Amino acid sequence: MYERELELAIKAAKTAEKAILEVYAEPFEVEIKPDHSPVTKADKRADEIIREVLSKAFPDDGFLTEESADTPERLHKSRVWIVDPVDGTKEFVSKNGEFTTNIALAVDHQVVVGVVNVPVKKKTYYAVKGQGAFCMGENGLSKAIHVSDRESNLRSVRSISFFRPDEAAFMKRHADRFQDEALPVGAALKFCMLAEGSTDFIIRLSSGTKEWDVAAGDIIVQEAGGFVSEPNGQPFTYNRPDVYNRKGYIMGNRHQKWMDEID
Repeated sequence: MYERELELAIKAAKTAEKAILEVYAEPFEVEIKPDHSPVTKADKRADEIIREVLSKAFPDDGFLTEESADTPERLHKSRVWIVDPVDGTKEFVSKNGEFTTNIALAVDHQVVVGVVNVPVKKKTYYAVKGQGAFCMGENGLSKAIHVSDRESNLRSVRSISFFRPDEAAFMKRHADRFQDEALPVGAALKFCMLAEGSTDFIIRLSSGTKEWDVAAGDIIVQEAGGFVSEPNGQPFTYNRPDVYNRKGYIMGNRHQKWMDEID
C-alpha cells in the first residue's frame, strides 16, 4: 500500500535535489520572510518541482508546504502532502551541507509516507506505515535501518541554530544518562541519525517548528522502532489548522520514564 505515493515522493525529492544543488554551487541571494526566516531561490524552485510532480499524479490531494500560501482548503482533504523543500535554510546559506528535503503524506491526520532526502550526502531516508524504515544510497540500493538498543550512555543531538536554555537545562539535569553533550546537527538529519541508530535522543522545547519540520521524520523514526511525541507524551496529528508544534517534541530510540520529567 502507498507504493506509488512513495515512488513519486522520492522522485519529487530527487528531482528537486538537482535544482537545489545548482543554486548551492553558485552565489545566491537570501531573502528574509515576514517571520524573519531566510529563503532562497532553491527553496522556491524545489517547492515548485515537488508540487508539480505530486499534484500531477494526485490532483485531488491537498498541500501544506513551507514556501506556498496556506489556505483552509487542505483542512477538508483526507490526504495532504506536507513539504519542506529545503529544511535548514540557515545551514544551506552557511553551506555546511546539513539541510534536507522533507516530504510526507498524511491521511486522516496520520503520516503514512515519509521521505527525507539529503542532497549533499546523496542519501534518501524513507518509510511507509507498517513497512519499516530504509536508507537509499547514491547507487540506488536501499537497506533497512533501525534505532539503537541503548538504555544508558545515550548519544544525543540538537539543533545547530536553535538550542534553548531550557533544553540545555534538561540535558544537564540528566547528564548521567548521556555519553557527551548534545551534538549540533542541522534540519531533519537529526531524525535520520536517530532512525539509523547513530544517535539515541532528541529534545526540542521551542514552539517554532511546524508540521513540515517533523512529519516525514516522525514516521521514519517510528518505523525504525523509535518513538516521537510531544514532551507530554501525546502523539502528533497532522493537517491541523495551527501548523506550529507549540509544545516542541521529544524523540528517542525507546521511551523511558525519565524522559517525561520535563518542567
